[in-house]
Amino acid sequence: MTTENTGPQALPTGSCCGGGQAAAAPSAAAAGDDTAVCPVMTGSTVVKSVAEAQGLFRDHDGNRYWFCCAGCGPVFDADPARYATAI
Repeated sequence: MTTENTGPQALPTGSCCGGGQAAAAPSAAAAGDDTAVCPVMTGSTVVKSVAEAQGLFRDHDGNRYWFCCAGCGPVFDADPARYATAI
């Protein structure tokens, strides 16, 4: 697996964070969908229902965090306290 170091942490190439296709659809503006901000790639809007259907979320300290792509989950897992306070 290769990585790109374009953000605060090197992420796997092929994830939306590393230059590939977004896993949580860019339909964040869809009417009636609840949205969240990815705690790893702050500024990336996530449709909660899409992220949950794809397993792109984690629960930490009683809160749920949704991710914009598959690459963000493992980064969050490595230091959840850092990313939980980022948003």
